[in-house]
Amino acid sequence: MSAPTQRRRAMLVTFSGIDGCGKSTQIENLRHVIAELGLSDQLLTFWDNVVVLSRYREEFVHTVYGSERGVGSPERPVKRRDKNVRAWYLTLARHLLYFIDAIHLDFMVARAMISRCDVIIFDRYIYDEMANLPLTNPLTRLWVQIMRLIVPQPDLALLLDADPEEARARKPEYPVDFMHKCRKSYFDLARILRNITAVPPLPLAEAKKEVELLFRERIKHCRPQGSETATAALRPQMIPKQRPGAIAGPSFFAAE
Repeated sequence: MSAPTQRRRAMLVTFSGIDGCGKSTQIENLRHVIAELGLSDQLLTFWDNVVVLSRYREEFVHTVYGSERGVGSPERPVKRRDKNVRAWYLTLARHLLYFIDAIHLDFMVARAMISRCDVIIFDRYIYDEMANLPLTNPLTRLWVQIMRLIVPQPDLALLLDADPEEARARKPEYPVDFMHKCRKSYFDLARILRNITAVPPLPLAEAKKEVELLFRERIKHCRPQGSETATAALRPQMIPKQRPGAIAGPSFFAAE
């Protein structure tokens, strides 16, 4: 009598990047790909589903720092004052709050795994909070390494790179110089953690294809056992085409 087929754990995919880099668009496209493969997914947004006391934290920056409410758009720019306020006492508080968020993140991922979906997608992750910290500080870098041991490690952690000027034009909320600093901080974090894949700033169709190819490559190792439909769908598109004159694929920050 053969042993029963065991179901593998869900694949964990995270999307990070500066505001306006196109996370929502890429997530929507990936969910469509997942459905085409006959798999199920669960989408979690870091701010709504993970961040502890998010309503009070948001109200604090509105009341104390005069941060404008809403999401910025080309028709209606918003002047945000939250993560771009870098007072020393706020940096200290962020280390503590992000630690609490990390503990809650561990719980939320465990609960999502119980739901028996095939893919768990995060719109932002703890990495987006880490990128708000002064990564040039040795103590902060040590803190990041400790947090790495606490939080669940994604199977595919994507950093969507974008030109800060273009990103701000799509989502005008922060000054361009601050967005340049944020972009640099994301790449500094990627070099520290060495488990993040950066998708270069490409035309939308090509960027979608990059993300899809990366996902198809990783899902082979995480898909449910016995899923012949998903396996067959993965085979035809495994080898990406080279684009003459373009960046040759995504940048990998993985341990050698």
